[in-house]
Amino acid sequence: MKEINIARTIWQKRREKKITQEELASHIGVTKASISKWESGVSHS
Repeated sequence: MKEINIARTIWQKRREKKITQEELASHIGVTKASISKWESGVSHS
């Protein structure tokens, strides 16, 4: 089974769409800090 790296996937998809962490956070209703933590692998919730 292929391993999925959530942090890398979020970062890659955000870059593909050319949106900032702030824009993504606003769109899904979380803080920019949450996006940053998800992308760095510090937090998953």
